[in-house]
Amino acid sequence: SAADAECRKMGSKRRLLLVSNSTLHGSGYLDHCEAQIKSFLGSQVKTVLFVPYALHDRDDYAKTARTKYESMGYKLDSIHEQPDPVAAVKAAEAVFIGGGNTFRLLKTLYDNNIVSEIRKRALEDGMPYIGSSAGTNVATISISTTNDMPIVQPPTFEAIGLVPFNINPHFMDPDPNSTHKGETREQRIKQFHEEADTPPVLGLREGGILHVEGDTATLKGTTKARLFLRGKEPTEHEQGTDFSFLLDPKNYQLDVKL
Repeated sequence: SAADAECRKMGSKRRLLLVSNSTLHGSGYLDHCEAQIKSFLGSQVKTVLFVPYALHDRDDYAKTARTKYESMGYKLDSIHEQPDPVAAVKAAEAVFIGGGNTFRLLKTLYDNNIVSEIRKRALEDGMPYIGSSAGTNVATISISTTNDMPIVQPPTFEAIGLVPFNINPHFMDPDPNSTHKGETREQRIKQFHEEADTPPVLGLREGGILHVEGDTATLKGTTKARLFLRGKEPTEHEQGTDFSFLLDPKNYQLDVKL
């Protein structure tokens, strides 16, 4: 796709912090990744543009995010309070897209014509991008491996395309004691890979973070990740794993025969 080609061409400037979840059990909003956010944004960024589109009550969501970012020393502007969303993205020092419903989020990004603008700013200008949960889903090549219900219909599942693979946030391992008979997360991802030309899926457990600097991708946070490649058995990866090979689609063949 065009996003895929642009992602490869412009990838050397990208700076992404892709977080599995905003709240970890036993802690407050973004507490578990606060140190990574501060280190990622540094002192150069003064104001973060927040995108609250994944939740219905945008005012309340912006208030929660603003309180947290101000406590870390950053001003926060919410895009829904700006008169022109495209102009807001063009002027942004950094963007934070929060979690909620991925379908609602992606549809609203397209409705406001900011998908290509965020892609351009992140890939060409190196604007720092922070995503959490649904905000991580939309940073990838598509939202096909979200966990959310399709409560609205975006024009396409293709997303911002800052990386050429998929992520499954909140990845959950099956509970051996559960009597639940629905598919496990792993089975659902394998169903995705039964379709032709489907890219890798990185299962980010809660507490997991993928940090991308240019052509380097590193697993950070507190939990292991599970990587799914089409036609191969999934693999477990420790914190600190170098996932840079995922940033170049030439490194994984998409024509595997199953």
